[in-house]
Amino acid sequence: MNIFSVLIKRNVKLFFKDKGMFFTSLITPAILLVLYATFLGSVYKDSFISSLPEGFNIGDDIINSYVGCQLASSILAVSCVSVAFCSNLLMVQDKANGRIKDFTISPVKPSVMAIGYYIATLISTLIICLAATGICLAYVASIGWYMSISDVLFLVLDVFLLVMFGTALSSIINFFLSSQGQMSAVGTIISSGYGFICGAYMPISQFSEGLQKIIMFLPGTYGTSLVRNHAMGGVFEEMSDKGFPNEVVESIKDSVDCNLYFFDKYVSIDAMYVILGGSVIFLVAVYVIMNMLKGKSFKK
Repeated sequence: MNIFSVLIKRNVKLFFKDKGMFFTSLITPAILLVLYATFLGSVYKDSFISSLPEGFNIGDDIINSYVGCQLASSILAVSCVSVAFCSNLLMVQDKANGRIKDFTISPVKPSVMAIGYYIATLISTLIICLAATGICLAYVASIGWYMSISDVLFLVLDVFLLVMFGTALSSIINFFLSSQGQMSAVGTIISSGYGFICGAYMPISQFSEGLQKIIMFLPGTYGTSLVRNHAMGGVFEEMSDKGFPNEVVESIKDSVDCNLYFFDKYVSIDAMYVILGGSVIFLVAVYVIMNMLKGKSFKK
């Protein structure tokens, strides 16, 4: 346990000591917020207004809060995964610098070393993503706040689970990388592509039917929906209180992926948590097994 804690402290300390990795990870959510608010805000607003029944009037405060919560949920859904790839650069750096060989020939078990990297990356990513959550909540509060305390707490839980998922996914992919150039290329691909396949940039409901079915097999889809539900739940309740017909509210939820359907079967919030949590356990187990097998082959 002492070796385990030393590995975690060492990895976390090196991450925050490397100003390049730290600031790159930290400013990513802030940049996304500016870009989203600048370019996607009007798109989300126009899409929402066009989805309302003709002649249905609604206050600007609800519209602004709706758009702000959708933007915030998109940013958090992407950042929890993309920041994890930035935080996990340390593992690739240790390979590139040859430090990983020192750990491999030491008495440290490969499984202990693997979990050490995972938890260290998880801690670093979680600190940054919680800071991003605070920024997003402040943004939402500035334009229209309808979230309850339970919404905020569940949102934090969603961020935590998505960070665990992003860390596990990045750990498996980084396992096959051995240079910072490879990591930068993979990080760019993940940052630009993940937002589309998880429904953050564009709602899944706007994709073709065949692509929707494929995307529903991806765990990140359910993580995005969880963040959406808890970020926008207060807005939907306010809509109902203002006299929105239930059919209209449910239609809006369908359009922004708060409601998900797996082959036309509704996926509940509890089921989303089970899928995301199960995926984290599976990916972490695969990552540890991969390191154990590599450790055995190296010793031979």
